[in-house]
Amino acid sequence: MRYHGGMDATPQSEISEGPRALPLYAQVKTLLLQHLIAGEWRPGELLPSEFQLADRFGVSQGTVRKALDALAADNIVVRRQGRGTFVAEHDDHRALFHFFHLVGHDGARRLPESRLISVRKGLATRIEAEYLGIGHGAPVIRIRRVRSLDGQPAIAETITVPQLLFPDLADIRDVPNTLYDLYERRYGVTIARAVERLSAVAAEARDARLLAVPAGTPLLEIDRIALALDGKPVEWRLSRCLTTTHRYQVELG
Repeated sequence: MRYHGGMDATPQSEISEGPRALPLYAQVKTLLLQHLIAGEWRPGELLPSEFQLADRFGVSQGTVRKALDALAADNIVVRRQGRGTFVAEHDDHRALFHFFHLVGHDGARRLPESRLISVRKGLATRIEAEYLGIGHGAPVIRIRRVRSLDGQPAIAETITVPQLLFPDLADIRDVPNTLYDLYERRYGVTIARAVERLSAVAAEARDARLLAVPAGTPLLEIDRIALALDGKPVEWRLSRCLTTTHRYQVELG
């Protein structure tokens, strides 16, 4: 999913008109996203000014501003007053506040530490193929790790990704704690959003050993599909979490 090079200036004809057309700002948002997917602007880079983008797309600065605000609401760009608009990049802060939802009972957020158990190549099972949008039996890489909060094992985690997108991931000796930064820097794959489903499960023997609890202990299972900028699934993550000292928390509205 790595893209090279830029795109030519977008002609005004790409902006549709008429009763069935999307609002102008939504069309500009889509065009900006297409340029981001194509790699014209890389994570951390400054976008052209609102004036330059308005001239490029043949719309008003107000329309561009609204499109950029919509991308900022989706955490795809970051607006910095007095400095401009930057392509969002993954770091510990973003991982903590946008993709990690376990908090202490005092409400404090802490990024977990990870201990790698294994990184192995394999062939996609039916459920992996379905979740990742790949063929049954396609090459995948599975990461198994345990994550600790406040020094105590809290999360037993299995991550599956298509080998096509991350060809040498299994060969990396020191897999970092925050994988989304690695995906972005090494493979040009930016995680834009994720869909999570929650279930209550009982600890199986393997997870119980990693978490140092008896088999059958209640766990919170977080079943996550991570999506790239183009909306395609690129990672399936199954996290089984102890909730004796931490709870799942999201903010709505």
